[in-house]
Amino acid sequence: MEIRSRFDHFNIDVTDLDRSLEFYDKALGLKEVGRKEASDGSFVLVYLGDGETGFRLELTWLRDHAATPYELGENESHLCLRVAGDYDAVREYHRAMGCICYENHDMGLYFINDPDDYWIEILPMR
Repeated sequence: MEIRSRFDHFNIDVTDLDRSLEFYDKALGLKEVGRKEASDGSFVLVYLGDGETGFRLELTWLRDHAATPYELGENESHLCLRVAGDYDAVREYHRAMGCICYENHDMGLYFINDPDDYWIEILPMR
């Protein structure tokens, strides 16, 4: 059997939904494209899109999770986004935001971290 699939979304859990929405909009231009709220208020799912692909980032807020950081473990999973325009100017913008957490000058890339410390690799569009 040959299985055919396509990427739909990737989920991360967040402690402060409004803060995360603001970060992803300001740092990466991702906009809300969908939302689902539990009728009992126990969770909110917000889907963010880039306006160019069908891929979505799902932010999950859970009411009953303590307002403490999630334990992210030691794995190196991460999102990666390519940015259009002047890559160096975008890097300086992220530097001014204070969200660059790692730079690899030899490979020509860097990572930013979101308010919950998830790492996001930033590459030029080319």
